[in-house]
Parts: sequence; structure tokens; C-alpha cells
Amino acid sequence: MTVIERVPALAPFRIRSFRFQWPADLLASWAFEMEGVILGWFVLVSTGSVLALAVFGSLQFLGTLISPFFGMAGDRIGNRNLICLMRLTYIVAAAILAALFLTGQATPAVVFVVGAVMGLVRPSDITMRNLLVGETMPSDLLMRAMSVSRTTADSARVVGALSGATLVATLGSGVAYVAVFLVYIASLLLSLNVGIRRLRVIGETVLSPFAALKAGFAYVWSTPDVRAATLLAFLMNFAAYPFVGSLLAHVAKDIYALDQRGMGWLIACFAAGALAGSVVLATNGARIRAARTMIVCALLWFTGNLVFSWITVPLWGEAMLVAIGFVQSFCMVPMAVILLRTADPAFRGRVMGVRMLAVYGLPLGMLLSGPLIERFGFAVTGTVFSLVGIGFTVLIASRWRHHLWHPEAAANSR
Repeated sequence: MTVIERVPALAPFRIRSFRFQWPADLLASWAFEMEGVILGWFVLVSTGSVLALAVFGSLQFLGTLISPFFGMAGDRIGNRNLICLMRLTYIVAAAILAALFLTGQATPAVVFVVGAVMGLVRPSDITMRNLLVGETMPSDLLMRAMSVSRTTADSARVVGALSGATLVATLGSGVAYVAVFLVYIASLLLSLNVGIRRLRVIGETVLSPFAALKAGFAYVWSTPDVRAATLLAFLMNFAAYPFVGSLLAHVAKDIYALDQRGMGWLIACFAAGALAGSVVLATNGARIRAARTMIVCALLWFTGNLVFSWITVPLWGEAMLVAIGFVQSFCMVPMAVILLRTADPAFRGRVMGVRMLAVYGLPLGMLLSGPLIERFGFAVTGTVFSLVGIGFTVLIASRWRHHLWHPEAAANSR
């Protein structure tokens, strides 16, 4: 027997497309994290403003407003073709920024403009990855495949954050961006081999884009488990992710008095916990009830965020970030599986596109938390957001209890 046949977590690699998609997604995620460290630190140091950092972090998710159209475009031209075009865009943007940093022409204004362009495209990258997995993977391997796929982002946050911080600190932003540029090229070359078939949607040549989008929204709203998962996704992005994402630059510099490497370690700790969670899911995910796990771990995530908000010792903060990252995987991976498993294949692209709109909660949370932190502090702001998150999670679980908690519900099928 081969290693893939002996290890259950590696079963998705029996599919040829996944053997190319996983390293392609890994490299893209690695480049994303390196960029996040390089540009986030540059903006914070250049402007000295947490609000500017929050605004820049929000720009990275600007494309969530148009993400449903990416799902529909994937249905029309092929998900593999679309993701290759997206990754070509990353290469062009990285080349521009590398040139600016190498020539000393980079300014916060220019970085904001290029970041906004990237923000139009990059938020839909996860959507296209999930759609490709759902399109190419047998149903019985879906939970494992989504868990293994998730390790690309989680492991990249460890390696990308640390390598990005190290490259900037030792060689400068210009050389660091040359590395980002090369990683994006490798990701594109691997992406060209992804996808085994083209999933065509019935009636796609008849519906206009806006009519198809309207039908997608109607489907999400009328399907209880899909609707509940989408609303919870918005809540997690609004109230949970900001405090373990871009705002870690503020925690590192202004609370823990750390440099770029220290910020990289904070990001890496969260990612290490998330990676551990993804690995556990890849091995044992077939045994869990997805919706129940999603709800319980959402509550644990908000509780962890509340505790983290008051920690002022870096070592304890890093330990808490590992724990938060672990439960984060047990919340977000089952959520994606619920959407892919319960959605009608004819609406899958639009459902995942509407799901990506939920990511718009993150820039909203960033824009609200930035001024609140400057006025009331990180601890108070984190506490308020966490309590709001706990309250609305309980509300969602109660409202759709039959679809999210009942053992026989479709969202809890094993």
C-alpha cells in the first residue's frame, strides 16, 4: 500500500486535481501572509496610526462586495480558468510593489491604492478553492478534503508570517517582495493543472448575471441551514477575526512592545493552532456533526478572544492565540462543508459567492474597532465585540435549532 492509501487524512490526494491544487493554494496563501506582514508593518510604521492600519486591513476585503459574481463567472468560464486569472493579477500587483520598494518610491498612498486593487480580487480566492474542491472531490471525502485544504492557509500563516517578517527585518521590503512575486508565479504554474471537469449550471446561458445573483440570494435566504451558516460567517468575520488578524500589529507594537519578528510570532501562533485543528479534522472529521461543532466552537472562539483582549504578557498571549486558532478551524471548516454539502450543485457557485459577502463583516469590524481602540483601548473593545458575538451566536443557534442542533439534520450528517 502507498502512504496515501495507509493514511486516512491523505485520502483526498488520490484525486489528481487535488495533488496540484493543494501546493498551488499553499504557495498563494504563503504569499498572502508575507504580503500582510510586509504591508501591515509598513503602513503602521509610516503613519503611526492604528486607524490607518484598520483602514488598510479593510481594503484587503473590498472584493467581498463583488464575490458572488466570481462564483457565477466560475460557473460560466470554469473555476480553474478563473482562479488562474486571479493569480495572474497577484503577480502583476506584486511586481509593481517590488519595483516601488526596490526604488524607494513606496508611500502609504501608493500601497493603499495597490492594496485596494488586490482587495478586489483576493477575497474570492478562498471561494474558488472551495468550489474546486467541491467540484472535483467525492462526497465521502469532502470533510477530509476541506480540512486538508484548510491547512494551506493555516500552515502558510506560520511560514509566511515568520519568513515575511524575517526578510523585511534582514533584507528590506524590496527583496521580500521579490520573494512574494516568485511564489505567486509558482502558484500560477501549479494552478494550470487543477480541475478535472467543468461544472455547468442549468440555464446559465439564459439568466443574466443580476438575475442569477438574485436567484442565488433567494436560494440562500430560503434554505435554513445555508442561511444560518452564512449569517454566522458574517458574525465571525465582524466580531472575531479582526482581533486575531490585522490588529495583531497593534498588539505587537503598542501592547507587547515587539518588533516585526514579534508580530510574525503572534500571527504564527494563531496559525499553528489553526493548523493543528485542521490536521485533527482531516483525520477524525468524518466522525463529527458539522453544525453542532460549528456552533460550540464559535462560542469558544469568542470566549478566547475575550480573554486574549486582557492579556498583556506576550508569552500568555501567544498561548491563547494557539488555543483560539485551534477552535477557529473547528468552526470554519464545518461551516464550509455544510454549505458545499447541503447546497444544490446548480447553486453552489452562487451560494459560495454569497458566503464570501459575509467576509465583508471583517472590514466593517476593522473600521469600527480601530477608532474604538484608540478611544477606549484594546481590552475594552475586544470585550464588547466578544460579548456581542456570543449573544448573536446563541440567537442564531436558537432560531435555527432544528436545522443546526438536531442529530438527524442534514447539516449534521456524517
